[in-house]
Amino acid sequence: MSDSQIKRILLGVTGGIAAYKAAELVRLLKQRNIEVQVAMTEAACRFVAPATFQALSGNPVFSDLWDERAAGGMAHIALTRGFDAALIAPASADFLAKLSHGLADDLLSTLCLARACPLLVAPAMNREMWENPATQRNLAQLADDGVAVLGPASGEQACGETGMGRMLEPLALADALEAVWQAKPLQGKKVLITAGPTFEAIDPVRGITNASSGKMGYAVAQAALDAGAEVVLVSGPTCLTPPLRAKTIKVGSAQEMFDAVERDVAGCDIFIGVAAVADYRVANVSPQKIKKDGQHLTLELTQNPDILANVASRPDAPFCVGFAAESENLYENAEAKRQRKKLPLLAANLAQHAIGSDDNELVLFDDGGAHPLPRAPKNIVARQLIEHVANLYSRGR
Repeated sequence: MSDSQIKRILLGVTGGIAAYKAAELVRLLKQRNIEVQVAMTEAACRFVAPATFQALSGNPVFSDLWDERAAGGMAHIALTRGFDAALIAPASADFLAKLSHGLADDLLSTLCLARACPLLVAPAMNREMWENPATQRNLAQLADDGVAVLGPASGEQACGETGMGRMLEPLALADALEAVWQAKPLQGKKVLITAGPTFEAIDPVRGITNASSGKMGYAVAQAALDAGAEVVLVSGPTCLTPPLRAKTIKVGSAQEMFDAVERDVAGCDIFIGVAAVADYRVANVSPQKIKKDGQHLTLELTQNPDILANVASRPDAPFCVGFAAESENLYENAEAKRQRKKLPLLAANLAQHAIGSDDNELVLFDDGGAHPLPRAPKNIVARQLIEHVANLYSRGR
């Protein structure tokens, strides 16, 4: 990203235990070459010292409405100009109430009222505070006012209770923030994506699977969401948190993934088969755990349905994108698979260079030839892939 493309955000931190996560968010944003200016409420300073955010952001931290360091002595104006977005994380119930009613009694609330950029909020509070009708009314008003509400998530809270109200993790917030600035070439399109491995049972406690982590498929789903698409994600067993705003369907076996795709493919504009689907399953699954008896165990395997080929052969087939993980002869094997399955686009890589890694490198094969995508974090590669998909789809190829 060139200097002219560097984004600048105002990060507002309000009082709450989740303020410690905002420090990690600053670090992630700086890694993505995003300049961060932090403004804090007085209560936030009781949870994390301003010096922490100053060290991480490289910029002075503001918390006083009367701070004379700001241009003209008007911090509430000077600190809102020239920013690409404002994100409040964490956003307490009290602060959300202020925003919804247009109150401005401290620096951060005044900044939000005087801002000249998009505003996003990441709520964080106790589950009872989140479920309170007053909070829900305030959130509805903010949504009507065009404020983007990110989360919250459900889980264990600092008070010891469990439920809705946890602030989204910093990585999810960083992704959501970047999505604000991205083009929306897939706006109004429905994209169906498969991700992760499948698990083929041998008996109630054993099975056949593969080393796929699901990271690439989840990154592609996030990139499609960021491009404006409605996303349905059919996921095999993974330890990953599904992308926000995606309709996620969890499955186990290849047959379950096949059935899920069949149910959702109608009306789909684009299908992207990223999942590492097992080619074979056990023909006769034992209803009970197989006991070790010192003898060799022979398993009879039968073929699983080919999900990608089935979708591509439909009379109303969507634009189909396949994935191929090869161990050798990448170009020859990948292009042969694309031709065999009659796909407009196939993305391929060497499995030994990608499985389980946070980075990936792909070669995209289409009618125009091979297009290498250099090694980069999977979220970056996924965005490049979706951009290529959108270009081909718009040309009707």
